[in-house]
Amino acid sequence: MSRQLTFDLPVRPALGREDFFVSPANALALSVLDAPDAWPQGKMLLVGPEGAGKTHLAQVFAAATGALIVQSGDLTGAQVARLAQAPAVVVEDADRIAGTIAAETALFHLHNLALAEGRPLLLTAHSAPAHWRFALPDLASRLHATQIAVLEAPDDALLAAVLVKHFTDRQLRVPATLIPWLVARMDRSFAAARDIAARLDVQALSQGRPIGQKLAAEVLDSLGAGGQ
Repeated sequence: MSRQLTFDLPVRPALGREDFFVSPANALALSVLDAPDAWPQGKMLLVGPEGAGKTHLAQVFAAATGALIVQSGDLTGAQVARLAQAPAVVVEDADRIAGTIAAETALFHLHNLALAEGRPLLLTAHSAPAHWRFALPDLASRLHATQIAVLEAPDDALLAAVLVKHFTDRQLRVPATLIPWLVARMDRSFAAARDIAARLDVQALSQGRPIGQKLAAEVLDSLGAGGQ
């Protein structure tokens, strides 16, 4: 079969609160983010695996509070004063700055200034601070003392919803029966759901084939998840 031309169209993820599927795996974390006034010392760390919904929840939190969001890799000392004057602040992927003195110093000052100004501070990360390799002991002590909200491993209902969301974000129509079929066979992770949707999108376009169980089985096979 000849390959068709494909176009790398942008994926536009829906990040509104109405697009966030609530399940027992994330309900507690969502309720915590809904009540920043109750956060100990005005700060919270949201921890979960890749694709678990941390960025989505950060966007929901920002929409509700007027928070400014900054990626940890983009955080510099020059931004601290401006960020600390926002109604609230979100630092995404905070664990990725561990070991970089300049970035840790910026986060240290942002942490102290935001809390002094009474601005809620939300950090997202893949793991708890106990697993980070800090360069600055003072930052380590402050983050070790930060309460953690955890996004748990997904249940079947949440995995199904995440798959549907990834397909919807890519404007893909798939048979309703394909979702439970995939959930029963895929690796049980948010990253797997993202990768499956992306691979099915590419394969369907490049091969001019409909998305169904046969193509899905081939994709699962290629991802090492099997498809029988």
